[in-house]
Amino acid sequence: MITLEGVSFRRGDFTLTDVNLSVGRGEYLFLLGPSGAGKTLLLEVIAGLHPGVAGRVLIRGRDMTGRSPESRKVALVYQDYALFPHLTVRENIAFGPRMRGDDLRSIQGTVDRLLGRFGLRDLESRYPGTLSGGERQRVALARALATEPDILLLDEPFTAVDPELRARFIREMRELQREQGLTILQVSHARDEAFALADRVALISAGRILQTGPLNEVFRRPVSREAARIAGTGNQVDGIVVGQNGPAAEIELPGGRRIRAKTPATQGTRVVACIPEAEITLVPGVLRGGPGAVVLRGKVTGVVNGEDHARVEISCGFPLVARVPTMEAAGLLTPGTEVSAIILEGDIHVIEEIEAVPGS
Repeated sequence: MITLEGVSFRRGDFTLTDVNLSVGRGEYLFLLGPSGAGKTLLLEVIAGLHPGVAGRVLIRGRDMTGRSPESRKVALVYQDYALFPHLTVRENIAFGPRMRGDDLRSIQGTVDRLLGRFGLRDLESRYPGTLSGGERQRVALARALATEPDILLLDEPFTAVDPELRARFIREMRELQREQGLTILQVSHARDEAFALADRVALISAGRILQTGPLNEVFRRPVSREAARIAGTGNQVDGIVVGQNGPAAEIELPGGRRIRAKTPATQGTRVVACIPEAEITLVPGVLRGGPGAVVLRGKVTGVVNGEDHARVEISCGFPLVARVPTMEAAGLLTPGTEVSAIILEGDIHVIEEIEAVPGS
């Protein structure tokens, strides 16, 4: 439904560079990246809001590069919803069909259906300035769907609502997408939204796509240090391969600690060992590792408790963070406690940084 081939575009000091991306029919793709990565600009390029785009933008298999936004028949919902402040809820929803020239009876039927679908009947005579963030979000989605698009572009649609409403809207978006067979490209910086909604994810930074693929592949096997940061890999530890035995390598980490992990990297290669916080098991005291397990011994330096999980900071020759259930951490993992951090070799992902160290 959406294909970008070598798309580049410069606006001010920022450049989208050689973007290649595809979104299949009925797919929910998440575009994840930090603020300033170019996420919103990429949506606007797809929607046709900027002239002078290099490369090709294909919509439903047709080359739409340089074509008007109206001809692309995609709906774009901004983070701030961009509702018309001088129009009522009903008038906002009716705007698209009215501009398209639909007859009055058809417009009324469409608006009535969407008012009911989004629970807005009691608000139809209100103006956007009198609505809550969650209400404005529902109006914006209803207005976007009033022209019956099959492609929906969403710019961080859940940021202006409280956590309880956010969870409900996430469920409703998935139901809506499945009911109507929508193709959705949503930009965000929230990994939990991607886990709840996405079929695939793409990582973007500084105007470049770093990686695209299924959630588990991208989040567990990032291709670079920056991709790992965006994917939420908190423990990125620099190391060097000092030995190789079959599919596993022995890697020396700061402080002289050594671990084994699966990587084709050869001896002398500088690497980054990505150690998922949630895959670490903490045991008070000193343990020896078993087959296929890596044990890093250290001391707890800090504990930050959350509602469900605690963030436990450990010093083991280098800083390490583990995420464990709050009840598990309570009373057992206090600053100064000696612990063994256990992780399976297969859960450690290794990224090659430099070909080899001179003299190795």
